[in-house]
Amino acid sequence: MINWSNLSTQQKWLSAAVVLGLLVLLLFSNYVSTDELIARLLVLLISFPVHELAHAVVADRLGDPTPRYYGRLTLNPLRHLDPVGSAMMLLFGFGWATTPVNPGRLRGNQQLGSILVSVAGPLSNLALAAIAGLFMQLAPIDNRTVFFIAANFVYINVLLFIFNLLPIPPLDGFNILANLLPVEMRQTLLRIAPYGSILLLALIVLPGNLLASVIMPPVDALSRLLLGF
Repeated sequence: MINWSNLSTQQKWLSAAVVLGLLVLLLFSNYVSTDELIARLLVLLISFPVHELAHAVVADRLGDPTPRYYGRLTLNPLRHLDPVGSAMMLLFGFGWATTPVNPGRLRGNQQLGSILVSVAGPLSNLALAAIAGLFMQLAPIDNRTVFFIAANFVYINVLLFIFNLLPIPPLDGFNILANLLPVEMRQTLLRIAPYGSILLLALIVLPGNLLASVIMPPVDALSRLLLGF
């Protein structure tokens, strides 16, 4: 995946122009409400960096210096954001960022370490959703716009939590599943990893709402629980 920090200066300007143009287009269209678009921007600027920092911190604590070497032990969004993943977030309400990790450099049981690194990201989204939901319950929001932005922030983080646990490469759930399997089965499963992005994109864009039918019921239920509805 492409990372903002790895782009040339020209590529950064081009990517920024595309994302800014997309943002302006969405603002002046009826495709998404302003409340939801603001929530998606907050997710880009807060949730994505927190998610990737969680991966980076766990990997660093377990002995892998790769995230530190690439400057990922930070909440600076520009160190984590992927231009394509950012555009997907603005368009569809979910996307991705990146953190390089070398499982071979993790101390101790590398399978367990890799699982811990992978699960840290989704758990950070769940934690953000829980904190925001608790705040909304303890301090009710009277302003309708602020309320819907906060509610969308909770909803998107729950969506990212569940979405990232799907056992499809390159999502965290795939790495978790692969490291739970015996070596022989893991090697067989890893053969599909290069085609994971194509499979994931197909599940997202193909008609039939297969992906939505799988993840939306638990997303709705957990969001309502955290929001106290």
